[in-house]
Amino acid sequence: MAVTGSTEFDVTASPEQVMDAVAAIEDLPKRSSSHQSAVVESRHADGRPQRVRATVSAAGLTDEEVTDYTWDGLQSVTWTLVESSFQSAQAATYTLTPTDGGTHVRFDLEIGVKAPLPGFVVKRILKGALDTGSKGFKAYVESR
Repeated sequence: MAVTGSTEFDVTASPEQVMDAVAAIEDLPKRSSSHQSAVVESRHADGRPQRVRATVSAAGLTDEEVTDYTWDGLQSVTWTLVESSFQSAQAATYTLTPTDGGTHVRFDLEIGVKAPLPGFVVKRILKGALDTGSKGFKAYVESR
């Protein structure tokens, strides 16, 4: 079962600062309570993360996931699932729009699981990930 969701928020930081915060993969455990570890396995020519391996815990389940990152300048960054024991799909995008006071961010997320879980559990996982990817991320960006 796959579920999708999105949220939007404003950050008092420039698009460059927001993208730098996304690129700080090693800090994922600091800004996301579900991430136990995160390591960049490969980088694009410009130095930004390309392939990332992370250990994630959600709804009492722990998973090691591998994701690939695609960067579109300062407009957006997308990561997609390459490998996971628990997830069948994951696609996420931050889309940035400069504002007078910083940056408007739209966060889109799709999560699918391999195990037969009740829909409400998968939706709870999605809601937690959206909250972390918005509220937790905003707090992290603004504290840098």
